[in-house]
Amino acid sequence: MTRLRTLLLTSAVCAATVATPAAAQRTTRRITPYVEVAQVLTADLDGPNDVLTYTQLSAGIDASVQNQRMSVQVSYRYDHRIDWQDPVAQGSVHSGLAQASVQLSPALSFEGGALAARARDDIRGAAPGLAGNSRNISQLYSAYAGPTLVTQLDQTTINAAYRFGYTKVEAPSLDFGIPGQPVLDNYDSSSNHMAMASIGTRAGTYLPIGLTLSGAWEREDISQLDQRYDGKYARIDAVLPVTPTVALTAGAGYENIRLSARDAVVDPVTGAPVLDNNGRFVTDVTSPRRLAYETDGLFWDAGVIWRPSERTTLQGRVGRRYDTTSYTGSFSWAVSNRTGVNIGVYDSIDSIGRGLSDTLSSLPASFVTQPDPFGDQFSGCVFGDGQSAGGFTGVQASGGCLTPLLGALTTASFRSRGIVGVVSTVSGPWSLGVGAGYANRSFLVPNRGPAAVLRGIRDDMYFGQITMGRAFGPRSSLTADAYVTYFDSGLGGAPNVLGVGGNTSYSYTFGRLGAIASLGVYAFDQTNVGSDVSGQALLGLRYSLR
Repeated sequence: MTRLRTLLLTSAVCAATVATPAAAQRTTRRITPYVEVAQVLTADLDGPNDVLTYTQLSAGIDASVQNQRMSVQVSYRYDHRIDWQDPVAQGSVHSGLAQASVQLSPALSFEGGALAARARDDIRGAAPGLAGNSRNISQLYSAYAGPTLVTQLDQTTINAAYRFGYTKVEAPSLDFGIPGQPVLDNYDSSSNHMAMASIGTRAGTYLPIGLTLSGAWEREDISQLDQRYDGKYARIDAVLPVTPTVALTAGAGYENIRLSARDAVVDPVTGAPVLDNNGRFVTDVTSPRRLAYETDGLFWDAGVIWRPSERTTLQGRVGRRYDTTSYTGSFSWAVSNRTGVNIGVYDSIDSIGRGLSDTLSSLPASFVTQPDPFGDQFSGCVFGDGQSAGGFTGVQASGGCLTPLLGALTTASFRSRGIVGVVSTVSGPWSLGVGAGYANRSFLVPNRGPAAVLRGIRDDMYFGQITMGRAFGPRSSLTADAYVTYFDSGLGGAPNVLGVGGNTSYSYTFGRLGAIASLGVYAFDQTNVGSDVSGQALLGLRYSLR
């Protein structure tokens, strides 16, 4: 449902855009490739005082192309670490985000996005900073792409869209374990397809109410245990205006969702799962497909929409879905052309792969980038930079948070509920982004095999992040970032994990040559297991190729 609403909003925005030939010629380009060399030091501040030093060689690009028909932004960085004495486990690190939206014709657009980031593997494990040898951390890649069609037939609006998504996670570089806890599977890869269509009329066109008929199909294949998600639904929605700014809305429909997986290979003597060289469960290809979750029937919801201006929209719904009461809602407020607020309340059957495709598609087409020598810029919240998306919309996109997905990977699908809020502003030399939220996951797995340890388990995640930047003229800038996370696994005896951290960086350019210095402190505490406090420092030189 969240994914469909996102696409409908995108479709409506694209439909409202009619670029004039003169405007279409105004194009803004910014392309800055660079290379960088830096010296890094990390140190334990509360343990045996272990110190690790290494040289970091980096190459990256910051680029954007904006006009009335196109909005493309890419920020990518590759780091290669060369150790001095003690080995550096994560020798190569990729970090980047790309967003693209192209208006192919007045009715047809194409969108895509890609992410490279480091993600935390086990919700019960360490929550370290990303410099040096970080345990419980894996390299992740994800991408989505597809067309969107919006057209008018008399007074009827017709929408259609297709999305393909793919996610890949590398095996953890360092082993990690939680004493007395069962082994959980490590994520490998998944692919997903989503197709939707809708037809609707506005209130007052033919009837006093607006009506929309929509349908969607989604399929995901997860490599681990040959998991499969197949979901289909159709629904009808009605909107009844009661004042110029308030409307009542209600919808009902039918859906069929089926989740299944195969068994894992287990040791015939101990019953423990057999692991491959990457620490992943091995699929028993001879086993029948086991049902993890199924729903087949009707659902409904009703609520209120309040839209006092083109800059502000609030809606809330309550209904019956997934055999329980379901709450969803959203609030968006473009305070000005440079400041925006977004809050979302969600409830869906989800997974890491499908969740990343959905979140990437909802991130702003134009986002804030700052010097980040440790490759951690896109592992949490992403904030809009106040620029309109290639002229597609005058409403500033505040951003979104990847923390609920990247904070704790899981191969299992789950019912996902929570709330996420983001505020971003750009004012003169200042930029500020604040993100916070709560996420709850109820796991959906078959009732046998090693994966069954998660059946009926719910975990919780709380997070907050603040990012600030200040430019001191065209040559120098100062940035700072801080976060706090709290993870509660729900597994019996599992430790709760509190993580906090922050860093600040200063950069100064001498033409194409620039210098950067960064300091950071990170800490986490695992209940009844242990804690860790570490510091990191970096001093480097960057050369921009243009």
